[in-house]
Amino acid sequence: MLPTSINVIVRDWLNANHILFLGPEENVLVDAGYVTHADTTIRLVRERLGDRPLHRLVNTHCHSDHMGGNAAVQRAFGCPIWIPEGEAPLIETWDTRALWIDYAGQRAERFRFDAIVRPGDTLAMGGYDWKSIAAPGHDMGALMFWNEPERILVSGDALWQRGFGIVLPGEGWRERLAAARSTLETIRSLGPRIVIPGHGAPFTEIDASIDFCLGRITAFEADETKLARYILKVMLSFALMDVGSLEAATLADYLATIPLYREYDRTWFHLGYEELARQLFDDLARSGAIVKRDGRIFPAAA
Repeated sequence: MLPTSINVIVRDWLNANHILFLGPEENVLVDAGYVTHADTTIRLVRERLGDRPLHRLVNTHCHSDHMGGNAAVQRAFGCPIWIPEGEAPLIETWDTRALWIDYAGQRAERFRFDAIVRPGDTLAMGGYDWKSIAAPGHDMGALMFWNEPERILVSGDALWQRGFGIVLPGEGWRERLAAARSTLETIRSLGPRIVIPGHGAPFTEIDASIDFCLGRITAFEADETKLARYILKVMLSFALMDVGSLEAATLADYLATIPLYREYDRTWFHLGYEELARQLFDDLARSGAIVKRDGRIFPAAA
């Protein structure tokens, strides 16, 4: 269902998908995955490239699972890096709070970008022209890439088959949720034939996915505390995929070291780290997202 020049390398929830466009003039990679698995990213891209060079790396947005491997990819292939215009100030100053790095217990290698992509720009990738479209919500500077003739959308984290990238609570949370809703409606208005998401396989049942996501936004709009609790569970699951496992007895100590958990407990929950750790563990274990073996907590995906 995709042209042969578009190679989708489906990864996992720690690493964003890579989309490798093999063009008559340029070969372009969209998104570079997480820093922990950068060697795997480079190997997978090399396998698809063969003897061809990589001319450019483009990011849909600059969260750690999409740009954490940027520096390693640039070293390996000698390619310039293009990022969304709205992300440029954060990358220039390496704002680890706004980028959700040490603030949320994540990691990324600092890199320098060579060019910016603005909403409305046209990029030549894989022998096709792609219009960049603003996709605020999960990341207010994020972009999607749209090819009208083939009706293919590279959505980043604006839309997955069963979800979308998290939207943080706190100041401006309603505006961020409204932006996520508007982005979903933009996708519906485009009428894509197929969506290549930031996580998960490409899919074609677009309206059903959008309706599911809109329902989640409505639920979060009604209860900021519910949104905050959801964010903590997502961030903890992500961290476990990064480190592999944690001793169950040290979970509360881990939460105490990460600013996001401290701030959220102080603002919304007032539980203390021991009780917060217990409740997060219970919720994630009940949902099947984590498992406990021999006194250690593992992500179920492992």
